Amino acid sequence: MSGFENPQARWSQRFQTDEYIFGVQPNAYLRAQSQYLKPGRTLAIADGEGRNGVWLAEQGHSVDSFDFIEAAVSKARKLAAERQVSIHAVCCDWRQFDWQPETYDNVVGVFFQFLAPDERREMFESIDRALKPGGTLLLQGYSTEQLKHNTGGPGKLDHLYDEALLLNAFPGYDLVDLRTYEAEIQEGQAHCGMSGLVGYVGRKPKALPRS
Repeated sequence: MSGFENPQARWSQRFQTDEYIFGVQPNAYLRAQSQYLKPGRTLAIADGEGRNGVWLAEQGHSVDSFDFIEAAVSKARKLAAERQVSIHAVCCDWRQFDWQPETYDNVVGVFFQFLAPDERREMFESIDRALKPGGTLLLQGYSTEQLKHNTGGPGKLDHLYDEALLLNAFPGYDLVDLRTYEAEIQEGQAHCGMSGLVGYVGRKPKALPRS
């Protein structure tokens, strides 16, 4: 069985090191677009070793995060302690996470491209359900152009993003930012080099007033 077919084993092995394999600095797109995040409660999806969740906590957000590898979650908690901030980081996969309706002011997802299309659709529906009306969704992922770079990501075309996929996944959202671009990224030894990227920021429509 390959590492991609057995992600639990693959990622457990990768995270079993003292090194933060994705670094300890936040994703550049998240940092650049953070002005659009609302004050309040923020969910960091598949947050790995915590670089993004911890940074969000440093900006004043109340942060929940999850990842399905215990070693990664332990490193996230350690990083939070070192930075003297608090995050609520739990070890679970996306199906086990408690997606409470209309709970979060923001949902942030950076490079969580481990899901096949049907599973991704379910997860996007869970994200929409958990986000409050008027809340902000920020996503950063590898574009289909990433296959030519081979500097990170799943290496499977149907796991990658394009603009149409994201627009169709969140219909009715007010579009704040959507871009497909190439950039040199330095995120530890796991994401390093010229990359094909997609960035998305959208705002969930507010509930219509009752007549």
